[in-house]
Amino acid sequence: MSDYTESSELRDEVESFKDDAFQEDIARIITQAADNPGQDNVLSRLATLTKKLSGKKNGPFDYEIDPNDFDLHKILHSFIKSADEQGIHLRSSGVVFKDVTTKGIDAEFSIAPTARDLLLGPIDAIRSIRAPKRADKKIVRNISGVVKPGEMCLVLGRPGAGCSTLLKTIAGEQDQFTSVEGEIHYDGIPQNEMIKKYKSDVIYNGELDVHYPHLTVDQTLRFAIACKTPITRVNNSTREQYITANRDLLATIFGLTHTYNTKVGNDFIRGVSGGERKRVSIAEAMAAKGTVYCWDNATRGLDASTALEYAQAIRTSTNLTKSVAFITIYQAGENIYETFDKVLVLYEGRQVYFGPAEQAKQYFIDMGFDCPQRQATAEFLTAITDPAGRFPRAGFENRVPLTADQFETYWRNSQQYQSLQHEIDQYESSTSIEATRQTYDKSLAQERKKAHSRYTIGYLHQLKLLTLRGFQRIWGDKSYTLIDLGASVVQSLIAGSLFWNTPGTTSGAFSRGGIVFFMILYFCLMSLSQITAQFAERPILLKQKSYSFFHPSAEAIASTFTHFPFRVLSTFLFYVIMYFLADLTRDAGKFFMNLLFLIISAEAVSALFQMIASLSATAAGANSVAGVIILLLILYTGYMIQLKSMHPWFKWLSYLNPIRWGYENMMSTEFHGKQMDCGGSLVPSGAGYPDVSSVNQVCAFVGSETGQTWVSGDNYIKIQYDYKFSHVWRNFGFVIAYALLFMAINAIATEFKKVGKGGGDHLFFKRGSKYFEEEVLLDEDIKEKDSENVEDEGSQQDQLNQLKRGKTENEQEIFKGLGSKGVFFWRNVDYVIPYKGSSRKLLDDIQGYVKPGTITALMGESGAGKTTLLNVLSQRVDVGTISGDFLVNGKPLDTSFKRSTGYVQQQDLHVDELTVRESLQFAARLRRPASVSEEEKLDYVEKIISLLGMELYSDATVGKLGSGLNVEQRKKLSIGVELVAKPSLLLFLDEPTSGLDSQSAWAIVSLLKKLAAAGQSILCTIHQPSATLFESFDRLLLLKKGGKTVYFGDIGENSRTILDYFERNGARHCETHENPAEYILEAIGAGATASVKEDWFVIWTASQEYINTTNEVNDLVNAEYEDVDAGLSDQVKKELHLTYAIPYRSQLYYLIKRTGTQFYRDPEYLRSKLMLLLGAGLLIGFTFYGIKSSIVGLQNAMFVSFLVIVLGSPSINQIQARSIAAREIYEVRESKSNTYHWSTLLIAQFVNELPYQFLFSTIFFVSLYFPLRVFTEASRSGVFFLFLVIIYQLYVVSLGLAIVYFSPDLPSAAVITGLIMSFLISFCGVTQPSSLMPKFWTFMYRVSPVTYFIEVFTSLLIHKKPVICAPDELSYFNPPSGQTCYEFAQPYVEAVHGYLSNPNATSSCGYCTYSIGDEYLKTIDVSYSHLWRNFGIMWGYIIFNLVAMCGLYFLFRVAKFNPIESVKKLIPSKKEVNKSGNQ
Repeated sequence: MSDYTESSELRDEVESFKDDAFQEDIARIITQAADNPGQDNVLSRLATLTKKLSGKKNGPFDYEIDPNDFDLHKILHSFIKSADEQGIHLRSSGVVFKDVTTKGIDAEFSIAPTARDLLLGPIDAIRSIRAPKRADKKIVRNISGVVKPGEMCLVLGRPGAGCSTLLKTIAGEQDQFTSVEGEIHYDGIPQNEMIKKYKSDVIYNGELDVHYPHLTVDQTLRFAIACKTPITRVNNSTREQYITANRDLLATIFGLTHTYNTKVGNDFIRGVSGGERKRVSIAEAMAAKGTVYCWDNATRGLDASTALEYAQAIRTSTNLTKSVAFITIYQAGENIYETFDKVLVLYEGRQVYFGPAEQAKQYFIDMGFDCPQRQATAEFLTAITDPAGRFPRAGFENRVPLTADQFETYWRNSQQYQSLQHEIDQYESSTSIEATRQTYDKSLAQERKKAHSRYTIGYLHQLKLLTLRGFQRIWGDKSYTLIDLGASVVQSLIAGSLFWNTPGTTSGAFSRGGIVFFMILYFCLMSLSQITAQFAERPILLKQKSYSFFHPSAEAIASTFTHFPFRVLSTFLFYVIMYFLADLTRDAGKFFMNLLFLIISAEAVSALFQMIASLSATAAGANSVAGVIILLLILYTGYMIQLKSMHPWFKWLSYLNPIRWGYENMMSTEFHGKQMDCGGSLVPSGAGYPDVSSVNQVCAFVGSETGQTWVSGDNYIKIQYDYKFSHVWRNFGFVIAYALLFMAINAIATEFKKVGKGGGDHLFFKRGSKYFEEEVLLDEDIKEKDSENVEDEGSQQDQLNQLKRGKTENEQEIFKGLGSKGVFFWRNVDYVIPYKGSSRKLLDDIQGYVKPGTITALMGESGAGKTTLLNVLSQRVDVGTISGDFLVNGKPLDTSFKRSTGYVQQQDLHVDELTVRESLQFAARLRRPASVSEEEKLDYVEKIISLLGMELYSDATVGKLGSGLNVEQRKKLSIGVELVAKPSLLLFLDEPTSGLDSQSAWAIVSLLKKLAAAGQSILCTIHQPSATLFESFDRLLLLKKGGKTVYFGDIGENSRTILDYFERNGARHCETHENPAEYILEAIGAGATASVKEDWFVIWTASQEYINTTNEVNDLVNAEYEDVDAGLSDQVKKELHLTYAIPYRSQLYYLIKRTGTQFYRDPEYLRSKLMLLLGAGLLIGFTFYGIKSSIVGLQNAMFVSFLVIVLGSPSINQIQARSIAAREIYEVRESKSNTYHWSTLLIAQFVNELPYQFLFSTIFFVSLYFPLRVFTEASRSGVFFLFLVIIYQLYVVSLGLAIVYFSPDLPSAAVITGLIMSFLISFCGVTQPSSLMPKFWTFMYRVSPVTYFIEVFTSLLIHKKPVICAPDELSYFNPPSGQTCYEFAQPYVEAVHGYLSNPNATSSCGYCTYSIGDEYLKTIDVSYSHLWRNFGIMWGYIIFNLVAMCGLYFLFRVAKFNPIESVKKLIPSKKEVNKSGNQ
């Protein structure tokens, strides 16, 4: 009867489409969407038809449509031709795959890499070369099937079964695999040809949601649609009309219309909810308009109703467009399952079923397995692949397959397999490769200019869209741009005032060179921040490349276009301020020429670092390379070491340095035509030479000429730097060429960037773990076991899985002590947050309770406020206003509440480098009171490991997804971390089953039931529970949009209590085969597009159940409770009210120990440190190899010191990239549970950085100091070692951590680091001698810590060093006739300093300015005698950094001080101004 009724309704809906006006509306809806006032009506009627079609599988309907009355195909054809709505194409193809095997790297188990591997790297490399090569691992094997146009195929299997691998294989996303064998074709077209010519039609949508977080939903969808807008559109519709209408359609289908102007966001940037973000991902993929879709766990994070709507939307799409959809869903309800045509079941990479979805269940029942009552079909099929979840029917115990191999053998011998082979043969005979090619070519020719291009729009149009999106991203993340511009202005004001009114005489010539050099240096340092940003964007780029939206190289070029105006603005502001404050030549031509040269040089450097990032596999590796590169850029600019002083082995580097040419141009332009007065540097002069003729004097400056009282600027740069003004435009061409070359390499590298090879999930075990040996031996044993030994193999497999499931006999002992005596309840809870100058209520008058021994589920659609309520109840909210009562046993919450509760977050955030056991031990040690012995804590950890079935991977490191624990293992660890803390009151869980397959979800919920049975109180949110899972809960709190309660109460046996409530209040009857969770969400109008007439919030507040709940809560308030602390010692009672479980000293000890383990197991980070410091040391050491005794040699010694300081910037970048992860884990998870004091994290990070920084700095010292061939005695080299390796590294580490720990994010920290380092370097006296600094800034020369490091390093290299001037460094003058050089100039030499090179000559007297290094030190205000004074001063700066690190973190991250908001509060608002004006 119900089928007939549904058919009648569908027939009626189709009949309504006969109206010619309506058909005309359909044809126009895309092209004239913005102008059609009747659009809403058309969309609503079309949505109704869509809703009906969404429940129909592929194939003819069960009634006949008269083509004379209504031609559905004709309407859809017109519909498609006019707008290509819903991604509809004229082309379609089925997919056939035969005996497909995908192989990856065989590294399922291996030893976790450590610092030991770094030390023994060469030895291990030789061993690996000599060791026999391991065969590739078969991730999936011998997979066959056929999915015809218009069909949906559900791919089922447990995590690690190969579902994602199969989908990637079918979609052609095979870069990470070593090989793919077998045959895959699309209606005859081989896969290699399909991927080459028609890749845009094959789409893989990954499980994780990666988007540009600062773009709005509207911008994200518009961009996706615009990239797929065809060139041929009906009625000459504009692109904008097409994009707008398609956006509205996708947003309507997936319930996103209300989020258009909301940022997409991510885990750390506020935006749409997690469920809405998933819908954005789905809508974006749908906009890609594929004919073959592979959806990888696309419903993760969606509530049951929205997940069903998603499946129905895909069902509609496949019905109308005849596209093909492969979908993996870990927890598919019965209604979702029924939308599929076919199902494929994988068991450890082996195919154990493929065929019609409605026959799959019976296939396994016939095999001999029993399907428990009310178990969903998808749940049953997944359980078949889990020895602990499948149950043989009576009489079949010894007849059913036991292992994956046996299941596969059974399948390949089955009638269903023979039917599949026949279906494949039949389908292949019905398709023609030539016809398919012709259809594709004809369709694509109408859609795009190049039919065989994978991209719909041309390259230039891609650039246009990407450039527009780039500006939108910059606007969305204004803070970063403002910080960058602000940093440029601040730095230019400081540096410009430092060089205030630089003299135009020879005394200011060196400073002018320093000004130009500093301009270029600043933009070199600031460009380093682009590396971090590019790695953050890489996953998004790879995803959109797979969608065939655009050429990745177009994004690289567009990024340059979008950032160029802001870089120009930043450069212009910096340059203008610097130029006029420093009083560079006031000439319009020179001003604009140097501005041009600086802009182009900055662009070349920016392009260089972008190129390095695109060529690097990891951010750490890129930063280490960039650190060496920036040293090369600085060294071989020509300022620090001139061309004539460069050694031949490195001189060629100067020609590859783009800013060397830019620096030459800026210097040549500044000094061209300039006549610099000697300014008191005439030799000889002063006392005793009152009437000496200028003919007998010379300017003691490079480029001077005998008898001339000024020095030509052109002569100065020619002799000092070998620069010529005539080279300016040649050099400009070189800079342009380098910039273009770097951009081209960046674009090419980005275009062809691929993901690394892999082999599925990969566990890394701690060295020496017994479980590693067991896993490897067991794995090899299973592979080699004789298939005939069925009974033993099955027994072995059962034992393995029994161990993994943690079926121990002493569970009761483990649960002992987990019971709770407190009743937690809340009433009248409201939560309001500030929103765009106003406020928004997220929770509205919520009440409820959680009693010991019960599990309360918290459900609602995505965005209803489930996680928000959980955070409010657990006291984890620090934004907005909370009102209402929160009580435990009738008393308000006290300081013991957080300590008495556990909170399992939805995100499984853990320290990557720790093992499972170490993670649990850390939590137990820090979250259980000090009165509990260490032995008891660790013993309880072992019990929890056993309880959760984690023994076999207890010594495996957490790692990252794909190279560490899988989703289920991570979720178990998250729960374990809370259980080892033994929460005495309540356990909160946020989406504990999200991302898990049905069997893993059931295992988690079963564990929760056992905890409840032990007396624990549990409150958890849940998205997609199956009927059996749903009925495992005792009570339900149901929310609707706006954070409003629509039900709170018991669920009842077989969900009868809650079903009766809804049916009694107007909802339809729930059929016995339906999932109650899906039913109640449908009833209240949850979902993306659903709506109901009833206001269930009003119904709830008027119901008897609401009255009963209110009375129950009031009774709980007034009830008398036994003292939960009764029987506890005074010590234990006191500990419960402490903020932290253990003393500060113990916290610090365990934090230092944990952080030390992190460093030891991160050889990649240590390797990047080694590369940076070793490479930089060798580069600097051999660049200044054998420092000469000339004046240039003295300057070079100072520049060596300067470069040692500059190297601190990339070192800090490395330190910050490593430490930010620990900060995020602490702030998101550990701080909420008061695990430890925030300062211990900072101190532990500092302490553990030092040993490695000391070690690698020692290598840096050796590779730097000894090639200089200066003083090697211990009194010099040993002291240099002390200051460089110990003192300076203490300063660098403390400064880097102080910056990163208060910065909002890593890119901002990089910008702030660049600003501070350039600020400190400005005042150290290298680029601007202290004697020329304005008096106002001389205090900064003394305040800057770099000043003292420069003084120490330089004095150690130069003190008592004899000076012998090179011929071109001598100043030549002629004595009066009849006098020797000695007779004429010796009084002057004795009065000042220096020496005469030829005292007995009577002409061309050569005067050298210095005779010993200390004379040069005096001119730059440096003294060797200050050595140990500076030692004490440096310790003061180190201590200051440590205090600042803690103080700034507390101010900005703990107290959450916001300087912008504080300023806003001081400025009266418009309302206040108007109010005061009215008064």
